[in-house]
Amino acid sequence: MAKFKKSSSKETPPISTSSLPDIIFMLLFFFMVSTTMRQQDLKIMVHVPGAVQIQKLEKKSLVSYIYVGSPTTRFQKMFGTEPRIQLNDAFATTGDIRDYITSEREARDEKEVPYMTTSLKVDEYTKMGVVTDIKQALRKCNALKINYSTRKASSE
Repeated sequence: MAKFKKSSSKETPPISTSSLPDIIFMLLFFFMVSTTMRQQDLKIMVHVPGAVQIQKLEKKSLVSYIYVGSPTTRFQKMFGTEPRIQLNDAFATTGDIRDYITSEREARDEKEVPYMTTSLKVDEYTKMGVVTDIKQALRKCNALKINYSTRKASSE
């Protein structure tokens, strides 16, 4: 019979790192696909009102957002606590809405302009007078498709 000797001089083999770049690229690809970039930096607090019957917008790429609400605590020293209008990343007035809508239309293809929608994300405690002024400004620049953003509320 043969005797088997265990040699204690053998070391464990080194870990293979040949598949490491593949794993890294898979993780990188996963995070690139699943991450969404923030469109705008909100400078106002918006808590949209609840609604029972809501519909989702079909093409969100054709939607321009107008935010209305009181400034965040960081901006309250400069702008106060009264509701303000935010277009893109800047505070605005109702007079700036026409330029905003015009620039949004110029950024789109001519065929898509009739399907553009203006969505109002208005804080639930904002007075209706501000919303009426915004609607009048939208009417003057012929942006007649208006959507009010809400959250789903209970039916009770």
